[in-house]
Amino acid sequence: MSLVVVGTVAFDSIETPFGKADKILGGAATYIGLAAGKLNVDAKIVSVIGGDFPAAYLSLLNKNGVDTSGIKVVNNGKTFFWSGRYHNDMNTRDTLVTELNVLADFNPELPESYKNCEFLMLGNLTPAIQRHVIRQFPVRPRLIVMDTMNFWMNTAWDDLLDVISMVDVLTINDEEARQLSGEYSLVRAARKIISMGPRFLVIKKGEHGALLFNKDNVFFAPALPLEEVFDPTGAGDTFAGGFIGYLACSGDVTFENMKRAIIFGSAMASFTVEKFGTVGLQNLDMTELNERIRQFSDMVQFDISLD
Repeated sequence: MSLVVVGTVAFDSIETPFGKADKILGGAATYIGLAAGKLNVDAKIVSVIGGDFPAAYLSLLNKNGVDTSGIKVVNNGKTFFWSGRYHNDMNTRDTLVTELNVLADFNPELPESYKNCEFLMLGNLTPAIQRHVIRQFPVRPRLIVMDTMNFWMNTAWDDLLDVISMVDVLTINDEEARQLSGEYSLVRAARKIISMGPRFLVIKKGEHGALLFNKDNVFFAPALPLEEVFDPTGAGDTFAGGFIGYLACSGDVTFENMKRAIIFGSAMASFTVEKFGTVGLQNLDMTELNERIRQFSDMVQFDISLD
């Protein structure tokens, strides 16, 4: 089934306690598209890049099953650039540089061939842009998943609430869930956020796993303990790509299947953090992914007698 991903395609410069990578391929849509493409989903990216973006990167996306015909090229412009430095705990980071460049004027227009997609992933962009994308579909996609962040809660509250009411699944981290809801308890936060419109809520907790909620059910998936974590950049977007990619591949959007999608997203994200940038995703094959899925299964299954 077809999936449209709207978000950033960018350059990243990343510094962690384990090394440094300068001006590598990044961006939310890149990670989401690569993850979904690994699951043989017809993934299509809508984004904008400058004339400085290497053709080799577009070819890399194409070779990994991602349609890039919806990426607009501004030949006289520069691609969005972000630079950050992670602290020793790898959970916190400092943003050193953010250059919006061509992203500052990004007003996505979907190609006609994209408007019949069944699954839509809205990466972390301004709520007004996310709403503009949804309104371009003559027939509403079967499932709309949305990511956002606390910056939009601080600067575009009304627009954010409007878009949240239009989507099926909202994905945010635990800090953002608390800010959006005004509740400290994640169970209470989830209940309040679901009352805002989405049928499902995914709360990402980084190295502590992820929670899936709907009105009547809760599911928790732990993160896989890893020996080496080199770069957390893109882990959340990879998770989102694996999550919606699995749903699109299976065509099943029930809560039970979303539980499986959470595991696939978590497994894919575990490969991303083991390398800088997108390298872990680029080199991932299904044999490796399936083995990691088995590791997740072994980790959470146990026998117990209550007699």
